[in-house]
Amino acid sequence: MWIVGFLLVLGPLVTLHELGHYLVGRVFGVKADSFSIGFGREIAGFTDRRGTRWKFAVLPLGGYVQFAGDMSPTSQPSDEWRSLPPEEREKTFQAKPLWQRALIVAAGPLTNFLVAIAILASFNFAYGKLVIPPVVAEVQAGTAADRLGIVPGDRFLEVEGTSIDNFDQLHDLIAPNPGATLHMVMQHRGERRALTFVVPMVIEHDSFGNAFRVGLLGVKPDVNAVEVLPVGPIEAVVLGLEQTGQTVDLMVNGIWQIITGRRPVEELGGPLKIAKFSGEQLSLGWRNFVGFVALISINLAFINLLPIPALDGGHLAFYAAEAVRRKPASPRSQEWAFRTGIAFVVALMLFVTINDIVSLPIFGR
Repeated sequence: MWIVGFLLVLGPLVTLHELGHYLVGRVFGVKADSFSIGFGREIAGFTDRRGTRWKFAVLPLGGYVQFAGDMSPTSQPSDEWRSLPPEEREKTFQAKPLWQRALIVAAGPLTNFLVAIAILASFNFAYGKLVIPPVVAEVQAGTAADRLGIVPGDRFLEVEGTSIDNFDQLHDLIAPNPGATLHMVMQHRGERRALTFVVPMVIEHDSFGNAFRVGLLGVKPDVNAVEVLPVGPIEAVVLGLEQTGQTVDLMVNGIWQIITGRRPVEELGGPLKIAKFSGEQLSLGWRNFVGFVALISINLAFINLLPIPALDGGHLAFYAAEAVRRKPASPRSQEWAFRTGIAFVVALMLFVTINDIVSLPIFGR
């Protein structure tokens, strides 16, 4: 299940990511020499009438699109590129204006965002919107809510300046922030009441034994007041956009918590952990699995947009600098930045893979 789930998640998402690069490049007249699903030796493929070699490679752990003239990792013009005939050079990546190159590079992550939005919008349209009034029905004894004097019937109005209209909003603000100091406003026995508290951390386990550190206030809503409201296609897309933005916010927040020491670095996961979770979600049914695909798609987009040389975000950072300076950075500085970026990415991959291995059940985690 791990292997099947991993291939069903990563294979299509990486292919769609690269397809985004390819399609926007094609719109701007850039020729693609090859489009590979997987890395390494080709095991099957064909060449289309535009001269693009479409192939499957032996290692299905990613993929790439190779544009004509893109002969160096930093996509810089070379002597080989300059020696091309003018009509061929016009079809290369380097010959295109800065804004077109930037759009081609950004198209991959944006495609992953669009995939996630489409999945979430489809779920919203098919299943509707869950509405749970932010009213307390039960307070768990000994929890933070109990110590704060919250009682059944109290209503949440604001948390950290965010208006609370749905109980799910409360969960989304508290659960990801164990150890944080939060300010909230409630309607307590008919009066407005401001509270400040440190979110307690608890460790929860899912049905597969995976442990998660979450914040817990200790209140429950009235399940009899839950409504499922139908949504139209436009509202479904808007909700999909909002949910994608919330997921990105959770990622940024999680990374910051790791940097500041509020979360252990062991929570960083790599390919083995993705494979594990993919298999687990696949075993729970197609709806859980497709929802997980949306989450990983957002992750891929977010990571690729980080301003790290060798990632799409690194190229976009150089293009932004070029737009401001009116000239590109020197080939030497880009080469060194690229090497540094590769070293960082490889080191990070090694670190998270070791994390994954240590967290396997055979090590007692």
